[in-house]
Amino acid sequence: MSRLRALLWDVDGTLAETERDGHRVAFNLAFEEAGVSWRWDEACYGELLKVAGGRERLLAFLNTVDEAPADAPAREDLADRLHRRKNAFYADLVRRQALPLREGVRPLLDECRARGVIMAITTTTGRGNLDALLSTTLGPDWETWFAAVVCGEDVGRKKPDPEVFTRALERLELEAAAAVAIEDSPDGVAAARAAGVPVMMARSRYFEATPIEGAIAVGPALHDRRGWRPEPSGARGRREAEEHVGLDDIVAWHAGHIATQTEQDHPGFIADTEDDRRVRWS
Repeated sequence: MSRLRALLWDVDGTLAETERDGHRVAFNLAFEEAGVSWRWDEACYGELLKVAGGRERLLAFLNTVDEAPADAPAREDLADRLHRRKNAFYADLVRRQALPLREGVRPLLDECRARGVIMAITTTTGRGNLDALLSTTLGPDWETWFAAVVCGEDVGRKKPDPEVFTRALERLELEAAAAVAIEDSPDGVAAARAAGVPVMMARSRYFEATPIEGAIAVGPALHDRRGWRPEPSGARGRREAEEHVGLDDIVAWHAGHIATQTEQDHPGFIADTEDDRRVRWS
């Protein structure tokens, strides 16, 4: 039976609500600077998030608007220039406004460090964007928090492709079943599942009602144990004030998933430890 040894963190929407108040705003600033008329409101950006990757998202948009260059190479060049300026604006926004971590994230990060559960970053955003966010929230030594950091520059394919997870597992020297990914979007969940990594979804604002299949747990946010399915069951005796999803909850969801998979693969299997029996659901 695999035991949980690592948490794999997505960034945009998972560690922080960066999409609406960070990336979207930065894109609009880049458009304004370039003298084009495009502006992405919240609803428009929510639709564009169906395309993974900021540059890819921008290029998909340019392919639909008349004001964009007619030929493909010119559109590619414009996407590159706008995306570089967007990243610069984003870094400045994050450093000036200090976009916070989502509620419940820091307690879980601290708990993992205290209990020896290793962590990794598994994102297809750029390393510069990641550094801008985490250097303001975790400090300049933020990389010491993570045993592996895999970013957009490290992969050839964006989520929902599983490459970001397979690379992280290689660096951690772990099998997929020994980790749990924390994601906020359907593409992230699909990427983790394709890599064989059990995944939980802490919904971000843009995916509050999106149907999700195959996650070991789905809930509204890490700071509130209410609304999660299956219900958190790993933190018995928790003080009333401690309402966030904790490591024990994730260990329980992971154990239940592994036990279910083992029984499917090996009919008649009988769990022989308390952890193996701890969480079961249909």
